[in-house]
Amino acid sequence: MTQVEVGRGLEALFKPRSIAIVGASEDVTKIGGRPLQFLQKFGYAGKIYPINRKAGTVQSLPAFASVTELPEAPELAVVAVPPDSVLDAVKECAGRGVRAAVILTAGFSEMGEKGSALQAEIGAVARSTGMRIVGPNCLGAVGVPDKAIATFSVALESGLPAAGHVGIVSQSGNLGSYTMRLASERGIGISRLLTTGNECDVDISDAIASLALDAGTSVILCCMETCRNAAKLQQAMELAREAGKPLVVLKVGVSEAGSAAAASHTGALAGSDAVFDTVLRNGGAIRVPSIEQLLEVGHALSVVGPARMPKANTVAVLTASGGFGVLLADAASAQGLALPKLKQETQDRVTAVVPFASPSNPVDMTAQVSSRPEVLAKVLNAVAEDSTCAALILQSANAFHLPRLRDVFLAALEQVRKDHPNRLIILCCRAPDDVRARLNAMGYPTVEGIDAACSTLAALVRFGSRSAPSPTGGGLGRGHEREALSHDAFATEASAKAALAAAGLPILKETIATSRDAALAAARDIGFPLVLKIVSPDIAHKTEVGGVVVGVRSEAQLREEYDALLSRVQQKAPKARISGVLVAQMAQGGTELILGSKKDPVFGPVIMVGLGGIFAEVFRDVALQVAPVSEAQALDMLRSLKSFPLLDGARGRPKADVAAAAKAVAALSRFAARHAEDVAEIDVNPLVVLDAGQGAFALDALLVPEQKGLQ
Repeated sequence: MTQVEVGRGLEALFKPRSIAIVGASEDVTKIGGRPLQFLQKFGYAGKIYPINRKAGTVQSLPAFASVTELPEAPELAVVAVPPDSVLDAVKECAGRGVRAAVILTAGFSEMGEKGSALQAEIGAVARSTGMRIVGPNCLGAVGVPDKAIATFSVALESGLPAAGHVGIVSQSGNLGSYTMRLASERGIGISRLLTTGNECDVDISDAIASLALDAGTSVILCCMETCRNAAKLQQAMELAREAGKPLVVLKVGVSEAGSAAAASHTGALAGSDAVFDTVLRNGGAIRVPSIEQLLEVGHALSVVGPARMPKANTVAVLTASGGFGVLLADAASAQGLALPKLKQETQDRVTAVVPFASPSNPVDMTAQVSSRPEVLAKVLNAVAEDSTCAALILQSANAFHLPRLRDVFLAALEQVRKDHPNRLIILCCRAPDDVRARLNAMGYPTVEGIDAACSTLAALVRFGSRSAPSPTGGGLGRGHEREALSHDAFATEASAKAALAAAGLPILKETIATSRDAALAAARDIGFPLVLKIVSPDIAHKTEVGGVVVGVRSEAQLREEYDALLSRVQQKAPKARISGVLVAQMAQGGTELILGSKKDPVFGPVIMVGLGGIFAEVFRDVALQVAPVSEAQALDMLRSLKSFPLLDGARGRPKADVAAAAKAVAALSRFAARHAEDVAEIDVNPLVVLDAGQGAFALDALLVPEQKGLQ
């Protein structure tokens, strides 16, 4: 069986020297007719081989009855035959030495069990022969510079996009082709389009990786519905990162698993879409919420290039109107961008040119800058030379539509680009297509809306300031041997904490007592104050049945509370099996966190940490990472919380033992990775973090077993 590295073997999709159309049709409205029409219409220079059982000619080209009759092995085959004939066609192509095949035909896994079985056989051909297969049920691929067209998309009926360096990959065919058409209308040059359909072989990760490896692509736009292989996606993102190619992802859909009721607090907080968000961020991808932002960010990245990428979130806003300046400042702040005050020297330079300007930030240049190019250029240069800000946004409502003003702005911007070739300046403006193309050629991204301009800059900042992946941790569970876990560990809080303690998660002293006398003996050993908790495999939420007593401070109180606790539980849960009463040391003071893990169906165990106690699901202030994580990564997770100031000594509070909390997070993540086969969820609520140097301790824990055979 052939083992293919992620993204490899797809060159034949985009730069084939010859293409066979299996199921070629004279009718250009059919999926077997349209690719052949497009190849001839747009001037594909390679050999085209129509395959039709009747042979003869198809669309004026000599046809062949089968691939075996061809004078050479075509590098690419486009398969457009009925579903029952696809497997034979694929086998024939593989036997003839075809390097890659695109199956346009539908009627496979999307149609049920029979179609799924047939699709699996097609995938097996790819794995056994090494021929890469795209689809089935896909819209195919386009290599724009080489005019290599393996699609029936109506998006090409109006013309082939201009060649450029932006590649588009999509699981949805229509979404991918629509993105290509909109990008073309936006003036974005396209290198490749690849839609993956049902993904019997080539999946979205292969598609991303292939463009990361492609010399003709510098920016990758991705429309993603799901991920079928977590490790492959991580490898693909690593290839894009290593190549310095921005990957912009529009992830559509929130899985039902993410919104369904969960057995633990952790399960409710760590939704599937949030996990995707974490994985994409870890991989250096830029996630966007809409197709409009996908295009705006893609356009900006294609214009900006690596030299102008911002390294910080600071921006200087320049307008000829105070009102627009306020709007931009508000929009920038909403996107997490900062508008620091410009240096006094810069402000003096601005007012020396325009005395009535407001030079702080936003910079209100007033309408005077529209009078002469040198006035605008001097203001722009003054701000561009101020290192306070990583980027500039220049806003103009009407200048590029009025000939006199347009000439002033174009001349000034040409001078500024000459003076500052690597300075990022985004133009928030409307402009005719020809003017916009001229501005883009100078290296100025043009964005129409105020919100769009700020969200685009924020996306560039996320890419420009992204950190390198940690050499340890966050490896999607790799490098950790799976271990079986005793079934007893799932029974009660006490057994769960014992299992976690053995893995390095700290707990306070505690003992299970099966009588009042045993509880008194345990109390003398542990010391007061104490907490009493019912121990039962049938009671997950102890407080709901009165099964918890906090603040037991004497033997007399213990005798009383012990009997009362058992009485309450017997009344509210008469059928529950009682294993005893947990007598535990009581933590005093500290800050409560919630800590846990949830097994994501794609990415495996995901670690979650956030503000604990009753606030966990109210504020939803949580940080997620795929397990395992290092202590350094765990510390970063804690620091990312909005509530971190509570741990860091806010308003005179003592600093908490953050290092101990990070150590606990890392220990739990290793446990989750090792026991991924058996544990679906882990809930530690709360993890109390004491003052610096005093540690962090798990006060309660729940292990939820994996329901094997139900996934």
